[in-house]
Amino acid sequence: MDLKIMLKYLKCSKYIDFKESAVQRLLESLELSGLEDEHVAKKCFEWVRDNIRHSSDYKMNPVTCKASDVLQHRTGYCFAKSHLLVALLRASEIPAGLCYQRLSLEGDGAPFCLHGLVAVYLKKHGWYRIDPRGNKTGVDAQFNPPIEQLAFTLSLKGEADLPEIWADPHPLVVQVLETYKTYDAVYENLPDIELVSF
Repeated sequence: MDLKIMLKYLKCSKYIDFKESAVQRLLESLELSGLEDEHVAKKCFEWVRDNIRHSSDYKMNPVTCKASDVLQHRTGYCFAKSHLLVALLRASEIPAGLCYQRLSLEGDGAPFCLHGLVAVYLKKHGWYRIDPRGNKTGVDAQFNPPIEQLAFTLSLKGEADLPEIWADPHPLVVQVLETYKTYDAVYENLPDIELVSF
């Protein structure tokens, strides 16, 4: 891949703020030095998946968006958990970006909403999608490249995998996470692809 294009998937930004000291301390504690990129990615993925509680699953506040805030409060929606995972990967010099699915909110048709995932660039496999939202009954996201094992599979008309890999969070995702102050308010206002132009 073109180096200039890849650099945008390595940058530190307002929401992917991996230079924050708490993010750096977590990286040190994970003891990633000397590991191949797949092993680093797996450890980072599993840590975020298993240690950051999904806001809606656990009915937790506050609503988080920036990677460092997700780490501080140990909670976040799928989008926010993805921001933290991308931050950990980029801090480890592994290119990573954000991607989205459009899913049925309740699994039975409309309404639909976006679901946030991570795409990581692995030397042996290229871009590989992983889903750090957190496992529960009926959800079993794993790291097993080149096979994708995401939290949700598409099964209904209107659901879709969106092909873009975003260097920064989509503005509508940020708007929702920064506008609504409680997990239930976010749930009632989750962004949907029909409201944006992808």
